[in-house]
Amino acid sequence: MFDKLLQVQQQAEEIKKRLDAITVNGEAEGGKIKVTATGNKHINAIHIDEDFLKAADKEELEDLLSVAVNKALEQAENVHQSEMQALSQNMMGGLGNLFGQ
Repeated sequence: MFDKLLQVQQQAEEIKKRLDAITVNGEAEGGKIKVTATGNKHINAIHIDEDFLKAADKEELEDLLSVAVNKALEQAENVHQSEMQALSQNMMGGLGNLFGQ
């Protein structure tokens, strides 16, 4: 039983590393604002087009930045859930064997 739990823990660590390596993006205003995040929902970069920045007002910029960040985080959440679902299915299959099923 301990071996199975250790194996699940190792798989979870592998998934975390994999999610750290996955890049997702969110954009607003036709790509003039771009946000890059990892599958673990960590924002890596924010890019704002220079010309757009000069022309935008503060409120517009804040609103669009929020849109881009939320899009990136939504994509990261989708990737994260997929990976965790795979781990859960793996874990349940492994724990079923613990009880002789």
